[in-house]
Amino acid sequence: YKGGTIALMTPEQIKSIIYQAREAWISGDAEGFSKLFHPDGVFIVPGHKWQGQEAIRQSLTEFAKTYTDIRIEIHRILIDDNRAVVEWFWQDKEKATGKRSQADDAIVIHFKNGLIQLWREYIDLESSKN
Repeated sequence: YKGGTIALMTPEQIKSIIYQAREAWISGDAEGFSKLFHPDGVFIVPGHKWQGQEAIRQSLTEFAKTYTDIRIEIHRILIDDNRAVVEWFWQDKEKATGKRSQADDAIVIHFKNGLIQLWREYIDLESSKN
């Protein structure tokens, strides 16, 4: 905190965290992903919500047991103060069936003290099929 307000992060710091998150998903690094979050941070995808580093770590651990061959292409990062919106294209493969899935994804991220306070995804599973 500086002067009673939350210190603003630079666009470079914000982009660095987003790219670290991308790499953690691709490599299945649940620990690395969860450490990007504030201790009481929140991770939300449609239908699911996890709060706290341990719950977030466990969510990626479970995902990595089921899916492999993650590919993420970042298309756009928009930054406003300590908030960002990321548009990325996601692909994965279900280990048991070999079925590939893909989606266009918009993610709203709020930062607090250099860590992710909120990561909320808005996933479009249909448009990328066309």
